[in-house]
Amino acid sequence: QVQLMESGGGLVQPGGSLRLSCLVSGSIFTVYTMGWYRQAPGKQRELVASISSGGSTNYADSVKGRFTISRDNGKKTVYLQMNSLKPEDTAGYYCKRGIGSETVWGQGTQVTVSS
Repeated sequence: QVQLMESGGGLVQPGGSLRLSCLVSGSIFTVYTMGWYRQAPGKQRELVASISSGGSTNYADSVKGRFTISRDNGKKTVYLQMNSLKPEDTAGYYCKRGIGSETVWGQGTQVTVSS
């Protein structure tokens, strides 16, 4: 059974940093595009960043220059380094494997940016 387990969320002050991790088990990892999404209360889930099997990255405009997505194929893990966090970054953050019919979601980790 494919499982995605996120970790690294928490409470941080504005301007602070967090690194999220997503460990994939029960699945081949290297062939899939991996993504980080977020969902704030009352809002739709939105793409934060994605990384292809070849390492190409894509970012939402709101996080460009602040967030960095990376992957370690040997550890079957994708990371999201978040710097210069803002209160508007507060949301549940979700990891996603693949696209279309191959999509699998993690259960999410909460990030709260507040003083």
